[in-house]
Amino acid sequence: MTTITLSNQKGGVGKTTTALNLGIGLVNEKKKVLLIDTDPQASLTIALGWRQPEKLPITLADVMEQIIAGREIDPTEGILHHNEGVDLMPSSIALSGTENSLFNAMNRERVLKCYVDAIAKEYDYVLIDSMPSLGMLSLNALTASDRVIIPSQPNYLSAKGLELLLSTITKVKRQINPNLTVGGILLTMVDNRTNYAKGMAKLVREDYGSRLPIYETEIPMSVRTSEISAVGSSIYAYDKSGKAAEAYLAFTKEVLSEERRIKQYQADKSR
Repeated sequence: MTTITLSNQKGGVGKTTTALNLGIGLVNEKKKVLLIDTDPQASLTIALGWRQPEKLPITLADVMEQIIAGREIDPTEGILHHNEGVDLMPSSIALSGTENSLFNAMNRERVLKCYVDAIAKEYDYVLIDSMPSLGMLSLNALTASDRVIIPSQPNYLSAKGLELLLSTITKVKRQINPNLTVGGILLTMVDNRTNYAKGMAKLVREDYGSRLPIYETEIPMSVRTSEISAVGSSIYAYDKSGKAAEAYLAFTKEVLSEERRIKQYQADKSR
């Protein structure tokens, strides 16, 4: 199983939309996928159609609190099944209290990893939608992951914000999770009708392309992608012939291609 975190401390960059559409894109490629919502605002949970996450009987907060308390867990308990084939461990506002509990927990950076390890045999991919900050929940997500995908808009503030995130990833890799790698930067909400967007996309590729992978696919600015959270579906179900669906399909294939390359490299190295 491969665990991927979608991370960016800046909000509004299409992180949740990317987690949702990559997850269902992987399901469409015959992969079994679990999405984990680690944001107390529960944006991913709501976007998948569960409008009142605070009324769900079990959410990630309950699971993590059980792990913190040292109790046995049933890793499948609380998982929701979406009609497009993806599974979800939902979030709720209660997760903000759990983040406070983590500060006094033993192995506090590894609580989420305990859950991911327990559920690993059930899935090909676990995708973690992290909150737009670099707090304890985001640290747990990075510790539990094999790879990080960084959605970023092609604008100045998003580009500058990457430095802090990359510094955090480097520290996690050095001190906690040596297997963590950056899968790549994904440019989102790209409006190629403007010279500014084209110029900023080029700038991100020039500034970071020598240090980090940057996906060839760019997700275009689209009203349709902002509408899908209101209907609880993926872009494939909502507007399957649109440019955004075409872009997310291409991005999903890029992720799968990279995963095959990494696994082949690891297999060759172990011989």
